Amino acid sequence: MSEEAGAEIRRSKAALRARPAPRRRSVSTRPWPWRLGRALVIFGLLLFTGGPLVYTVLLSVRDLPAVVSRPLDLLPTLDELNLRTYWIAFSSPEQGGFGLGRFMLNSALVATTTVVVTLLASIFGAYAVARLGFTGRRALAGLFFTVYLFPVVVVAVPLFVLFARLQLRGSLAALVVIYLAHTVPVAVYMLRHHFQAVPESVEEAAMIDGCGRLGVVLRVVFPLTAPAIAATALYVFVIAWNEYLFALLFLVDRRDRWTVSLGLAQLTAEVAPVTILMAGSVILSVPVVVLFALAERYLVSGLTAGAEKG
Repeated sequence: MSEEAGAEIRRSKAALRARPAPRRRSVSTRPWPWRLGRALVIFGLLLFTGGPLVYTVLLSVRDLPAVVSRPLDLLPTLDELNLRTYWIAFSSPEQGGFGLGRFMLNSALVATTTVVVTLLASIFGAYAVARLGFTGRRALAGLFFTVYLFPVVVVAVPLFVLFARLQLRGSLAALVVIYLAHTVPVAVYMLRHHFQAVPESVEEAAMIDGCGRLGVVLRVVFPLTAPAIAATALYVFVIAWNEYLFALLFLVDRRDRWTVSLGLAQLTAEVAPVTILMAGSVILSVPVVVLFALAERYLVSGLTAGAEKG
């Protein structure tokens, strides 16, 4: 592309990300009852949302006898701290554990594959719905979202019968296909609004410089909507990582291919000690928390970009 087109793209990118800061009244100038109420509300929300997580972590590092004798103690003593529960939950059954490490690898493979294929399909699908003119475009955009209007149980049994007849039951690839059927429509619906927020003049400038539709998507639309795409990818990853029902239906008799959600349910079914169950819950949550922390900036900007234009 020429320098003029490149400059136009940079200006449009800056305009999309720039948000004028609204004028707000300083907190210090408000009356003290308002400031006190605000602090109490924030503290209450933090306690309500973070309290169970903190208590879960504290339980996971305590010895079982100490938990049984003093279950309501919030802070364990130094001699009660014990990280062996994480080793037992993470290690394989041959090593005396519950095998969450293997299950996490299966979940990571399924979730990563689902994210990659979903983005490849939804980016081009959303761009087609947002930019290309064809009969029934608006109706098609609405049909994508109707997938979430039906309960999962409605399609669970037919899919189970279908994949069983195709002899694909117990396959991680079949599980990925099922996840794609649920994630691609909602990803297309989410990205469509962000692609519509990209100025058409930027795409026209790129086409004048010789870019085709594929080049416009890869070299113009993708960089401008990267935060939205990152937010969508994180959303899809969380769905594939935490899903339980389809994983139970298709993998229940193949323990070596269980996902981490099935592994965590196993801890409850086998009446594992509460400390190991809490350690497994923490292990299940760590990847998602880390991804949210790393992608926080992209997540916030991606969820707000393009919200003014539908």
